[in-house]
Amino acid sequence: MTRKAIFATALLALSTAAWAAPQATLYKSPGCGCCGEHASYLEKQGWQIKQIESNDMSAIKARYRTDAAPSCHTIIVGQYAVEGHVPAAAIDKLLKQQPKNIKAISAPGMPANSPGMGPYVPGTIEVVAIDANGKVKPWGKF
Repeated sequence: MTRKAIFATALLALSTAAWAAPQATLYKSPGCGCCGEHASYLEKQGWQIKQIESNDMSAIKARYRTDAAPSCHTIIVGQYAVEGHVPAAAIDKLLKQQPKNIKAISAPGMPANSPGMGPYVPGTIEVVAIDANGKVKPWGKF
């Protein structure tokens, strides 16, 4: 293969990776419908979601340090955890900015107008950030 062909192949691989759908793993309790609805919402936003059922969500939340602002399910995307019914715009902001001092973001509880919990009303969901020490601070309204 020529040097030019190798370069073209490498460039194609990089551009394909850049356009690949974001991938995440969603941990949820068996039979939880709203967690599946949130996964469906993210898939409609272009995400690839792998769902894993767990009978010990407390252990999952402790492992990923989301227990400081818990909700019903935990999503792992890259080096971050996303707790609960967080809108895609907040996750996109997290992945774009890649803050070093943040380990997770959360929509604590189960907000009624969040994605997967009924009609999502953009701009109404309070999202918080969780640092490595478990300290919770505002992240924004999405």
